[in-house]
Amino acid sequence: MKIYSNLDNVKSSKTFKDLRKWQRERRKKVKDLSINIDQCPSKKVSEIRENRSKTSYTWIGHSTFLIQINGINILTDPVWAKRMGMEKRLTEPGISLAELPEIDVVVISHGHYDHLDFPTLKGLKGNPQFFVPAGMKSLFNKKGYQKVQELNWWESVELGGISFHFVPAQHWTRRSLKDMNTSHWGGWIFQTTAETLYFVGDTGYFRGFKQIAERFKTIDTVFMPIGAFEPEWFMAPAHISPEDSVKAYTELKAKYFVPMHYGTYRLADDTGPEALNRLLCEWEKQQLPKEQLKVLLLGETVI
Repeated sequence: MKIYSNLDNVKSSKTFKDLRKWQRERRKKVKDLSINIDQCPSKKVSEIRENRSKTSYTWIGHSTFLIQINGINILTDPVWAKRMGMEKRLTEPGISLAELPEIDVVVISHGHYDHLDFPTLKGLKGNPQFFVPAGMKSLFNKKGYQKVQELNWWESVELGGISFHFVPAQHWTRRSLKDMNTSHWGGWIFQTTAETLYFVGDTGYFRGFKQIAERFKTIDTVFMPIGAFEPEWFMAPAHISPEDSVKAYTELKAKYFVPMHYGTYRLADDTGPEALNRLLCEWEKQQLPKEQLKVLLLGETVI
């Protein structure tokens, strides 16, 4: 059985001693979980259900976006689950499953449960094509899905005038006791003749951002994780901090930054508002143009 690894063989695994240390630290921290990311007051549900011509993206929550490009409806890491392990979902999805249009393509960044939820997939409308990391097709087949294509890093596939490129990330994956890193992880780039969008997936900061920038000269919008980074001594190999996410964005030379992977599930010690505040502070510190940072409310659509 193949075991996948990061660039430079960076390890994300931690010892039981590390886990106990984190648990002790967490008990000493008092976090206000009552303040959460708001729902968008003016959602464009009917507009996105009918849209087959304009480029749009809608934040559902966590790493889930509805991206409409070239007349194709794409979902990234679809998760509508009400719980993640012992933790309840902190915010309702920005759009319900019932409100979605028919989905043409689903892309999966990796197999962690907060990025791949099979009960959610069962609720999707349409008969989507699934693009998944190498090593994951057999799991989808066992679940009854046959329209599945797996890709390795730097491989690509065409559908509906869109090139789907699977690119590196620095992370790890596991769904059971026996499948540690037996499938890959990464990000997805959606490229047409008119524009390029980059869904980063789940990652720590790594030199792969520079490689991606070299291969894709013009990235219009990057969907970048900013949460689940605290404590950083534990999380840094697998979860990028808000400050390093800005560093990665500047290395990518992208036009727009859309933050994600914060405020939906309590996966680490930071809260959604904390992650967002640190991002805004770093953005101001680096004197980056305010109009290039697209902070979305839940269910908000940019067309």
